[in-house]
Amino acid sequence: MSKRLKKLISLVIAGMMVFSLAGCQKQEATQEPAAKTQAADDSWSKVENNKKLVVGLCAAYPPFESRNEKSGEFEGFDIDLAKALGKELGVDVEIKDAEWQALLGGLNKGDFDVLITCMSKKEAAVENVNMSDVYYELNDVIVVKEGNTSIKSVDDLKDKTVGVQLGSASEQIADNMEGLKEVKRYNYNPEAFIDLQNDRVDAVLVGYAYAVNHMKENAGFSIVENAPLETSEIVMVMRHGEDELTGKMNEALAKVKASGEYDNIIAKWLKVD
Repeated sequence: MSKRLKKLISLVIAGMMVFSLAGCQKQEATQEPAAKTQAADDSWSKVENNKKLVVGLCAAYPPFESRNEKSGEFEGFDIDLAKALGKELGVDVEIKDAEWQALLGGLNKGDFDVLITCMSKKEAAVENVNMSDVYYELNDVIVVKEGNTSIKSVDDLKDKTVGVQLGSASEQIADNMEGLKEVKRYNYNPEAFIDLQNDRVDAVLVGYAYAVNHMKENAGFSIVENAPLETSEIVMVMRHGEDELTGKMNEALAKVKASGEYDNIIAKWLKVD
């Protein structure tokens, strides 16, 4: 092989090595920012920059959230809690009302920053989401028509028809019961109570605080005492991976509790004794 040919081969090999090295460096440069982007969590900075926390809820569940019949304004435990949390965070609070069944989907679409709507861990767990610390524990109970003495315990629901709200913890409880004749599902609890009043269901399964609030305004019902069904842990819900916002919400909740404001809100809306 001539010296000239050897030199030419050496130059070709060297060029190929430089090109290969440049390609690797270019690939690394394009991949690294993508990895950083995926790891970024700007959930809190968005709220902070907007100076507003958008809270999603279903305003059909007093005393947690509803619209005042006279003023049309949102009111309830979750409303006052959201405002107290916003004050601690230094941002305004915007309330957005939505259908209960659409809340988790709306959250994942970006319609809300957080759900504060008496949602239990079990209810939230149907989606892959972040949950805050528990901010309330809610007992589900059996409500019957006043004068009904045939239902005194959970066992007495055998071969009975019960009403529940769609997508609620009460619905999950009913679905796990054995021996029921039928589970009737309603968009909202008042519809279930209307059917109970008219003997179309034998009992309604519902949160204790809601039951007491409803019975204050509507006579003819009674709670089956000494037969709580299950205790639901109520949480705030954020999109999956939004750890920064979740941490901020937990910090604000702890401050609201430490200041005594949480107890004031409890006494105003959820004192049922």
